[in-house]
Amino acid sequence: MEIKDLKRLARYNPEKMAKIPVFQSERMLYDLYALLPGQAQKVHVHEDSDKVYYALEGEVVVRVGEEEALLAPGMAAFAPAGAPHGVRNESASPALLLVVTAPKP
Repeated sequence: MEIKDLKRLARYNPEKMAKIPVFQSERMLYDLYALLPGQAQKVHVHEDSDKVYYALEGEVVVRVGEEEALLAPGMAAFAPAGAPHGVRNESASPALLLVVTAPKP
C-alpha cells in the first residue's frame, strides 16, 4: 500500500504553477497543483480524458467550456473529455488543488 502526506508534498514555484505527481498508473493521474497568486494553468483540452479539480487550500477560478466559477476549499469541478479547461489564482493567497485525470492522457 502506498500512502502519501499531501501537505508535505506541496511546494510552490515562483516561476510557474507547480504540478506535483502524487500517484499515477496506466489509467490515471493524481496530482497536486500549487498556484501562487497570479499563476494559472492555461486553458487546454484532453479529447479522451476527464479531469476533476478539488480545492484543498485557497481559492481559484476554474474554467470548463465557456463557464467560470470560484472554487474554495472543499469544492470540486468536473471537466469532461473534450471540454476546454484550466485554473487561475486571482486571489492574494496561495492555492493548492488535488487533480485527478482519467484515463491518463
